[in-house]
Amino acid sequence: MSATTESKRHLSSDEGQLGPLPKKTKFSQDASGNWKKSDKDEEEFRNYENSDRQSVVERHYRTMRQNQTVEFVQRMQKKYMPFTNAKLTIWEAFQELKTYVDSSDPDTELPNLEHMLQTAEAIREQGHPDWFQLVGLLHDMGKIMFLWGSPEDGQEGTADGCQWSLGGDTWVVGCKIPDTNVFPEFNKLNPDMKNPKYNTEMGIYREGQGMDNLMFAWGHDEYMYQMLVHNKSTIPKEGLAMIRFHSCYPWHKHDEYQQFMTKEDEEMKEWVREFNQFDLYTKSEKRPNVKELWPYYQALIDKYCPGKLSW
Repeated sequence: MSATTESKRHLSSDEGQLGPLPKKTKFSQDASGNWKKSDKDEEEFRNYENSDRQSVVERHYRTMRQNQTVEFVQRMQKKYMPFTNAKLTIWEAFQELKTYVDSSDPDTELPNLEHMLQTAEAIREQGHPDWFQLVGLLHDMGKIMFLWGSPEDGQEGTADGCQWSLGGDTWVVGCKIPDTNVFPEFNKLNPDMKNPKYNTEMGIYREGQGMDNLMFAWGHDEYMYQMLVHNKSTIPKEGLAMIRFHSCYPWHKHDEYQQFMTKEDEEMKEWVREFNQFDLYTKSEKRPNVKELWPYYQALIDKYCPGKLSW
């Protein structure tokens, strides 16, 4: 069954096949007072104007815009995409991420592992397929690059460190940076925007080239996607798209890059948008019980990306 099938039936997590495009999930508390997805109103998320972490977040995006160029992305691809840094299971990788906090995120100061479990649990509660749940768990794991990176390359693991090539909203490098990106006033700081080869709407690409064939600002999204593909994970392409594109807000929120899109990209965008609601609106100060939840997710890992992986 394809992702565009107009079937109305509910897709359970053990059917092992794709259903129709997901419907928009609503985040609210039920009449019985059961756990809702977040203790914050939607308007409180992605506050880039006066959050408690404003100075750290603003610095992150300034340095990200100054440094994320075509040349930098190509250098990171050459460094990381041989996947020779380590052989780790998913659990071992999680142990390395226990203390990591995202300096680009204005919404939470919890370690990333706990945010990922919050995301996965909300997806599970909504009855989405098991691979979708696993994507919730894995989506930020690419930040493990901090183990092999340097401050100069924006890859520190501390909450106030340089993380401009680990996290944050991404964009397509090699063409004009859209003004719908967060902190658009920093776009002019990007060296590529002074290069006529890179500062036009098409840049180095051609019309209808497809999102899969573009280069994105380097970060955890691209690295994790490429790592899973390299290790031959059986997560469906919809799930891989969620991992790769969930930080590209100019695309999935503001409909930028229409000139490059294919028909399949339109379908993938809907899946990314559905996932993004869980990624964003499940952030809460209520901490998940890792020990209690892990056996369930280990079974999903064993199904879709088992054993030691090349990182």
